[in-house]
Amino acid sequence: MSWNIDPAHSEIQFVARHMMISKVRGQFEKFTGTINLDENNPANTTVEIQIETNSLNTREAKRDGHLRSPDFFNAEVYPHLTFKSSRVELIDPQHARLVGDLTIRDITRQVTLDVEHIGMVKNPWGLISSGFTATTKINRKDWGLTWNMVLESGGFLVGDEIEINIELELVKQPEVQPAAA
Repeated sequence: MSWNIDPAHSEIQFVARHMMISKVRGQFEKFTGTINLDENNPANTTVEIQIETNSLNTREAKRDGHLRSPDFFNAEVYPHLTFKSSRVELIDPQHARLVGDLTIRDITRQVTLDVEHIGMVKNPWGLISSGFTATTKINRKDWGLTWNMVLESGGFLVGDEIEINIELELVKQPEVQPAAA
């Protein structure tokens, strides 16, 4: 069954260490996806997400420009990041691991997202909505994001480990009934 992402109630966020002492948070503001959620057998669920690289926002224009530059995402050459699931590993009725391929700058690596199904409700417009939270950590260098600067006090300007936090609200699409002949 096809579900659409509700962009007004969904977020893809990232967190990186800055100068080894604080965390910088950002998000990608534009993304689309195809989620085929199998309610009867969640292990058969498939997910494909496309994220617009230029939509990143850390609330600091100069930093955002640097992140879009060839030092990091090279958004002009690589306008999208993508995720395509390969399998779902069920843990219990509310928790699973979503395994798939994350592509950044034409480099594809397997990642595992820890997923929690928050719940499913009928929304005020008569459709079914379902909420999910997903988290993972990646090493940015695995995708060629290697730019850094050594600090005078030791350490580096940008941490290697990146936390990814996703909140998705999905809306079940009504089944289209075939027209009578």
